[in-house]
Formats: sequence, structure tokens, C-alpha cells
Amino acid sequence: MRLARRSLLPLGLAAFAATRPARAETLVALEGAEVFDGERRIGRATILVADDVIRAIGPAASVTVPAGARRVDLAGRVVVPGLISAHSHVGNSGGAETGGRFYTRENVLDQLRQFAAYGVTTVTALGLGPAAFFDIREEVRRGGTGGADLLGAGMGVGVPDGTPPAAPMNLNDSQVARPNTPEEAREAIRMMARRRVDIVKLWVDDLGGTVPMMRPEIIVAATEEAHAQGLRVAAHIHDLEQARIVVQSGVDVVAHGVRDMPVDAALIAAMRQRGTWYIPTIQINEANYLYADRPELLSDPFFARALNAGLRAQFGDPEWRRKALEAAASSRQEVAVNQRNLKALHAAGVRIGFGTDSGATANRIPGFAEHRELELMVEAGLTPEEAMRCATGGSAALLGLEDRGLLRPGRRADLLVLDADPLADIRNVHRVRAVWQRGREVSGAIG
Repeated sequence: MRLARRSLLPLGLAAFAATRPARAETLVALEGAEVFDGERRIGRATILVADDVIRAIGPAASVTVPAGARRVDLAGRVVVPGLISAHSHVGNSGGAETGGRFYTRENVLDQLRQFAAYGVTTVTALGLGPAAFFDIREEVRRGGTGGADLLGAGMGVGVPDGTPPAAPMNLNDSQVARPNTPEEAREAIRMMARRRVDIVKLWVDDLGGTVPMMRPEIIVAATEEAHAQGLRVAAHIHDLEQARIVVQSGVDVVAHGVRDMPVDAALIAAMRQRGTWYIPTIQINEANYLYADRPELLSDPFFARALNAGLRAQFGDPEWRRKALEAAASSRQEVAVNQRNLKALHAAGVRIGFGTDSGATANRIPGFAEHRELELMVEAGLTPEEAMRCATGGSAALLGLEDRGLLRPGRRADLLVLDADPLADIRNVHRVRAVWQRGREVSGAIG
């Protein structure tokens, strides 16, 4: 039996409401859009927003709009919940480079604003977070920064001389805990719990046998301690055998897709029995060659808006494209295996979350990566509706968030206004007319 997990939110909705000073509510009625609520279509609806939460949602005849409410006509539009990334990173890249030196308040907030512009209203930074992470997270939670809400694992737990590789990724010592013993692993988790991380990250992968893999006793000790502290555990893996180990060790989330071989019946059965979540992160490997394959993307305004000057120069360089395409074979194979495994796991009833590893390196582009992930999930065999469920209500459930992910009374008014229906064609999620977060419009059209 699994232990009950504490909420990932610092305060419940009722407690938060009780701390607010008495004042008149700000009421907004979003009227006339077709609505997908994160689980199902509910048709044309009125969404009544009171301050930052949804008060009522349903057919116009069933929702009373109080006098004085601001009314927003969304006839002809489609409304869906804001996307929730359960696996991203922030502050780890700048221009076309990667490294801990980019972890500044200004850079993190800029990246969160970019996520929000693309409709990703909640971002989980799954590790690589130095001490500054906690102050930035609290600033974001207080509101007013105009970007995605920020959750995270703080530092995360890696392997001495192993994953995540410090030298190639230009990491600072403060970005990853690297315990040598089970007791050191337990103490690292206790330290993170004192800082109120939202989830624990374990880097298990051995990078194809080139570095040490996290030992099973470290995985078990960290996982047991995290559960004792009421925290969920996500494990970074690459191979099938690593997935078997972490599922058997009791982790809650397999945080990358299996990319070396097909998943088997034993792993599927174990994940179903234990209720383990799976985040495929297909785009992590596609990002190694997509921009070389498709140089015309540089002329696409939807993509171009996500680029900084460094990436624009890199992707436009013929020599860079040549080298990227020469090295693409293994990444293409991993994408294909990952997609087949996603289809098999989803068909078997394993719970699927949503994330891309965006922000971990410069070419995993915040916001755009999430849109590509939706397309890749549909290419793998999910319907557009199934992919959207993973990216909204599914990721909220994975993270234990009961205040967002679904458009329901009492939940946060985090939503996208689209010009076309993504359930008819997943590429229509590009057609962002507006992004609303906590009941306020924070970004306009980019699609």
C-alpha cells in the first residue's frame, strides 16, 4: 500500500482563501467558446471566474453571470486547460549554451514567461535547482511575474562522477546532490524536504555505460526516505533495465521514456500494479536533429518567437546543420523506440504524464518543445484528446495538484483560448489566441 502523499501546494485552497483580506471579487465571464475541460468535451459553455478560480462552468443557461461582471465574448474559439509540464528545467541555458551560470532570477523569470506565452501555465523544474530556486519559486507563487507557475525538485540526487554529467553540462556544485551511501542519500532527501521541494528527482542513467549508474541501494534509500517525508519520486532513466529497477524500487514516476528496446509484459504489469506514472519526453531526442531537418522552421513565426539570437544563429548555420544530421541516426532510432513504447504502455493502461526535459539544454526550447511533444504523442498513436488529457489533468494528477489541470469549479482559472480545435488536429494547439493564468490574461496571440 502506498503512503498518502502531502499536497505539493504550500497551502490548500481553503486555507489560502482564509488568509485573503476581505474585498470585492473580480468577476469575469468567458462566454461562447467550445470547451475541453481536461477530461472531456463539454460543448459551448460559459466560464465564470472569480478572482483566480473558476466559480461555475457550463451551458450559458446554467451559469448566472452577476451584474457588474466583465464579459468576454469567445464565440468561435476553443478553451482548454493550461498545459502542465511535469518534466522541464529552468535557468540552465542562455543563448545556444548550457550551464549553471545561467541560473539567475532574470533568466528563470524570462523562461517562465516564454512557457506561459506558449500555453504552459505550470512548469516542474525536475532538478538542477540551486538555492536561488526556492526564492524564485516563492516569488512566482505570490503572482505578478507574468509567467508559468513554478514547482520543482530543487537540486535533485545524482551519482558521484556520473549523471547528470557536471563537466559537459557546465553544472555548479550546488545544483546536484551526489550521495555515496544510503544514509547520505537519506540525509540529502531530508535536506530537500526541509526546503519543501515539490518532488524528488533521481538521476539513475549510466549514459550507455560510460559513467557509473546509481546503485539500487541508493535508489531504495532515497525513495523510502522521500515517501517517509510525503514526497513523490521521479527517476531519470534511459534503458529498459533501468526502468525495471526504479519501478521495483518503488519510485512514483519514470521520468523519461524507455529508448533502447521494447517494453515487456513484466514492466507493464509492474507499473500497472504499482500505479507508476510514465513521462515519455520524446522531444528530448528529436531536438538533436529537428532544426537541422527543418530549416524552414526559422521562417515560422510560431517557432521563431521561441528563439533567442544565439539559437537563431546556430540553427541557421549550414555547418551546424551538416554535423547535426551526420549525428542524427541514434536519436532518430530512440525517438522511434520511445514512440512505440508510449503506444504500448498507454494501450495497456499505464498512467501517462507530460513533459519534454525542456530547458535542460539550449536546444530543448521552452514552450515550443511542449507543442512538439503533443504532436509526437499523437504520431505515436494517441488521439489528440488523449494527448491533451496527459498534458492537463494527467500531469496535474501525477504531481498531486488538485487545484488545476481541469476546468472545474474551485480550480484555478489557468486556460488557453485557441482559434481552432486541437481535438480535431493537435497542431491547432499552436493557434493560441490568449493565455489566462489565475483568472488574468497574461499573454496574447502567438499562433
